[in-house]
Amino acid sequence: MDIQAYNTSIIEEFRTRAGKVGGPFQGATLLLLTTKGARTGLSRTNPLAYLEDEGRYVVFASYAGAPTDPPWYHNLIAHPKVSVEMGTERFEAEAEVVTEPERTRLYDRIVTIMPGFADYQRKTSRVIPVIALRRMPK
Repeated sequence: MDIQAYNTSIIEEFRTRAGKVGGPFQGATLLLLTTKGARTGLSRTNPLAYLEDEGRYVVFASYAGAPTDPPWYHNLIAHPKVSVEMGTERFEAEAEVVTEPERTRLYDRIVTIMPGFADYQRKTSRVIPVIALRRMPK
């Protein structure tokens, strides 16, 4: 199964089951991040693991350890206003790339929760970006 089809099945399960999914992500904290395409301007939604930190939701552009950053990362750099779904709630957020030393602190935290993230970093020579999502006021 290609990654797009796989993500689509996770998104459908997430929306059908109010934010809960099974399989390898069962019990994980997942959100859906919708970005505006950097080139196309089209909306793109991706399921991502996250952690909460100081009132922000933090996501990781791991791309499963691929040699390049994921397309959604390039999208939010071009258009940092994003939409987030958590459970049945949807809200707008502002995305900001986290810099060192905070980036390492947050990446180390996700590794303790989801050890697969250590494998992703080992598989790639790039530094995996960490992004903080700040909820925008209504």
